[in-house]
Amino acid sequence: MATDGPHTGAFVGERVRRDRVAPTVIGGVLAAGTGLVVLMQPQTGGTVLCPLLALTGLYCPMCGGLRTTAALARADVAAAWSVNPMLTVLLPLATVAWAVWMVRSWRGQSPLRIPDAVYPVLAVAVVVFGVLRNIPFLAPYLSP
Repeated sequence: MATDGPHTGAFVGERVRRDRVAPTVIGGVLAAGTGLVVLMQPQTGGTVLCPLLALTGLYCPMCGGLRTTAALARADVAAAWSVNPMLTVLLPLATVAWAVWMVRSWRGQSPLRIPDAVYPVLAVAVVVFGVLRNIPFLAPYLSP
């Protein structure tokens, strides 16, 4: 069965345009969200409260995420690290991964595939970080 036909070129062109939309929209939404977080100035205190912290008194792995995001947006790595070291590492890595996806999509290349082993390793790292930041001995270094 032949794959060539009158609509093959149009389909490929539409797929390429669609593949460009996802990283562009996601990047725009995340940039707008980051701008909103910076304008909120979470480092001055605010009304955003972690539900786990409110219910149990325990810090979740994401506690301090807004302050970390705002500090990284201002290029204040020391302030970001002092609030949430895990996110201080992961957010720039996620930004690089998004940038690679964006460039590859605009060049018409297929996206890079993240190895399946990354997901369970990341899940374990997040859980371990969440446990470690609630150990009193480590609290001065890991709590927000």
